[in-house]
Amino acid sequence: MIEPGLSANVLLASVAGDVARALAEDIGSGDVTANLVPPDQWAEGQVICREAAILCGCAWFDEVFHQLEPRVTVSWKHRDGESIAAGARLCEIAGPARAILSGERCALNFLQTLSGTATAARSYADAVKNTACRILDTRKTLPGLRLAQKYAVRCGGADNHRLGLYDMVLIKENHIVAAGSIEAAIASARRSAPDTKIEVEVESVAEFTRALAAQPDIIMLDELSDADMRECVRLNAAAAKRAKLEASGSVSLERVAAIAATGVDFISVGSITKHLHAVDLSMRLKFARAV
Repeated sequence: MIEPGLSANVLLASVAGDVARALAEDIGSGDVTANLVPPDQWAEGQVICREAAILCGCAWFDEVFHQLEPRVTVSWKHRDGESIAAGARLCEIAGPARAILSGERCALNFLQTLSGTATAARSYADAVKNTACRILDTRKTLPGLRLAQKYAVRCGGADNHRLGLYDMVLIKENHIVAAGSIEAAIASARRSAPDTKIEVEVESVAEFTRALAAQPDIIMLDELSDADMRECVRLNAAAAKRAKLEASGSVSLERVAAIAATGVDFISVGSITKHLHAVDLSMRLKFARAV
């Protein structure tokens, strides 16, 4: 794994901020529809998962109602990272009806999106589980939900790449052109960020050979054929100072096992976070009694 992970404090702060922005976006100056419900009405209900999935996002769901109305209670039947069967009851909820109705969509949006991310991550992780290769996410995340989706990827059994532009050097084609060469770009990175891991992207075996000689920490094999990736793995193994190898580009669920079989250490998959399928969830409520 490349990125050591998210600290609990950073993640908790992200949850609160994510939810505050979402509620402000949805409720704005006030929920005019919820005003149709008597202010003393009580609601009880449950959230049902309509399809098989990996659960993720419980903290965001809880935080929605914590910020709206602390009297709302949520009792979870499953935890983040668990495999959920279609038709399973995820949680029970109870509290003032207005608050539950106002928060329903935001809470479900977080839960369906993050569960979708975790489910996609699990499918890729499962496809390479019998190899030494690990699946990585990318920075192709939903704007404003970077840490949330990175957390969901881990719940799905895959690993995080860098969190942003600040925690690892990743030299790509345009950086190489601007610097003048692969070697010059790596040397410049060593001077400007001496304590930071350095990764460089290559697009051919010839570029790989040059990158390997410059001794970065990680080399990304972008859009290489399986045969070329195997050759890079062979050359890397023969080198005195071995780099980690990451495959990238045109990765699909159908191809990922074959890519892992070439011997690369990591496969980065942008679709985990950018082409996600939101899990089908439903909140069923009944209005049982007044507060």
